[in-house]
Amino acid sequence: MTDVRHVLVFPDRDTAEEAAELLAASHPLAEEPRLVRDALAGEDDADDAQWLVILENPPATLSRKALEGIAAAREGWLES
Repeated sequence: MTDVRHVLVFPDRDTAEEAAELLAASHPLAEEPRLVRDALAGEDDADDAQWLVILENPPATLSRKALEGIAAAREGWLES
């Protein structure tokens, strides 16, 4: 079995939570998506952070293209 991790990046927590809830509700995930705050390098302001949604081993039915679409629709992106 190959471990696969996808990281979706969003500009704020609310958007990341919305995407994580959508993913969990619409796809049979083995693990709940994890939300992680990622402070931007060199930024002291607490508001200057990105929020990551981390998916571990998503089902094969959840394609990279689908993840990119979910992220793009919410002003985010999928990290390679």
